[in-house]
Amino acid sequence: MARLANSGLNPTTLRAAVTLVLVLAFAGAPLLTAPFTGFDPATLPYDVSTPPVQPAGYAFAIWGVIYLWLIASAGYGLWRHANNPNWDAMRWPLIVSAGIGAIWIEVALRSPIWATILIFVMLITAVLACLRAPISPTSWARAPLGLYAGWLSAAGFVALATTLTGFGIMPREIAGWAGLLGALATASALTTRLRVITYPIAVIWALVGVIVSQWQSDPSLSLAAVGGIAALAYQGIRARV
Repeated sequence: MARLANSGLNPTTLRAAVTLVLVLAFAGAPLLTAPFTGFDPATLPYDVSTPPVQPAGYAFAIWGVIYLWLIASAGYGLWRHANNPNWDAMRWPLIVSAGIGAIWIEVALRSPIWATILIFVMLITAVLACLRAPISPTSWARAPLGLYAGWLSAAGFVALATTLTGFGIMPREIAGWAGLLGALATASALTTRLRVITYPIAVIWALVGVIVSQWQSDPSLSLAAVGGIAALAYQGIRARV
């Protein structure tokens, strides 16, 4: 044990290394699985060929930014802050979130219910990581976690609305409104609590995608999304660190 400690491989350093490995696995998962373009209709008893509140396809490009920023953050944390307790505090919840993320696509291709449950677990642990992250330097810790948690806040309710529709629990229109209002309520509460501007930016990005995809089929839902964008932008500016 003394030799392990002297070599720098103490538990804190190991957590920093595991965090980086799992974030890399999370980012690499889409390259190793079948493409995920939404829940497979064959896994749902009712038609969801048009999901009730899903953003336009281009919006999912934000994952590239999230992956790269999380990798940079985890790498910087291992390099410069491996034994820093302020950095270590966020690692356990991020390890859980990234670990689930590494298998999420495989789960989603088979079970919408489990995928929906797991994406909310990812969200909760991402929020915990962001709450525990050091305030400074924001761009290396809280900012990437805020962007990640913000997108998950939208994605979780998209998955929930689709699952509710796909299993016949709610009509498509009601599920769409439930998903939008749930995402907005969550985003409003967390924007104030997290106080990092990247969180509402990610949610707003998702809402713009919803407007693009839903404007013709459900203009009232799109107008509500416009109102949500304005409210979150105002709230985010006031609550920023």
